[in-house]
Amino acid sequence: MHAQSSPPLDDTERALVRLALAARERGYRFVTPTPATHERVNSRPGNRWAGDLRGILGWSRPFKAENLPGELFALMQQAQILDPAEGGWRSRLRLSSLDGQLYWHSAYPTTEADAVFFGPDTYRFVQAIGHYLGSCKTPITRAFDIGCGTGAGALSIALAQPAAQIWAGDINASALRLARINAAVAGADNMIVRHSDMLGGATGAFDLIVANPPYLNDSMQRAYRHGGGSHGQELAAAMLAAALPRLAPGGTMLLYTGTAFVDGRDTFLEAARRVLDDGSHNRRWSYREMDPDVFGEELDSPAYRDAERIAAVVLQVDSR
Repeated sequence: MHAQSSPPLDDTERALVRLALAARERGYRFVTPTPATHERVNSRPGNRWAGDLRGILGWSRPFKAENLPGELFALMQQAQILDPAEGGWRSRLRLSSLDGQLYWHSAYPTTEADAVFFGPDTYRFVQAIGHYLGSCKTPITRAFDIGCGTGAGALSIALAQPAAQIWAGDINASALRLARINAAVAGADNMIVRHSDMLGGATGAFDLIVANPPYLNDSMQRAYRHGGGSHGQELAAAMLAAALPRLAPGGTMLLYTGTAFVDGRDTFLEAARRVLDDGSHNRRWSYREMDPDVFGEELDSPAYRDAERIAAVVLQVDSR
């Protein structure tokens, strides 16, 4: 047993755990695409209503109660995630799969200010963590996921390092709730979910700190999308600055984010360099593009009228 643990689940949260496990037993699998793809697929003829569990919990389509096994409908009622919709019902949450695990997150469309996002960025983030863990030569005893969202990053570390203590922090109460539930679905009792602004509330140093911050300049300033600054780069830079002093000797900060290129200039890298180039010689860092072109539809918005592309990038900083 670990000395610290997340707050216990209530009855509605335990119902969500049972619902996810029941879906898994039925072979449920759903890979969440971008919102633009989601909208296109749902707008096709015949996709207005859900006809199976993937349509209900994956594609967020309205459904009739008779299209769902009674046991699952009862669990949705107990979990309090049913909303009346067009003479039927709609789930308030989605359930997505990643590396054999299932994750609860906000239903489509994610318009709420406290929406908990899960999508292609989540898959790339976890892939970056897996790549790092596969090459890591030093033991990890403590790790922290800044702005954990669904907890996918923290959970991927917790499952790979069952003897380690993994912290998952966020300022969004909805995210913290779902992260606790997702950890329970996976059976990861070494994952501690706590309210935390940056690394606030957690003491000591960490062998690994990861982050997948929002990186867009969102006109609605939704927490899961808005990164601050002219092109959404400032929150990621702030997370970097907060993490570096908390790295244990030999520890690593792994940051997955997006960056807008303006006239060939990488706006996030420019912001990151202001943090990294402070004269410290006790660290080394590497940087790579993971995907050269994401969220291309954002280039039509006023905030990106000067941008030529948005890329997904990974920054790794190693403390010596």
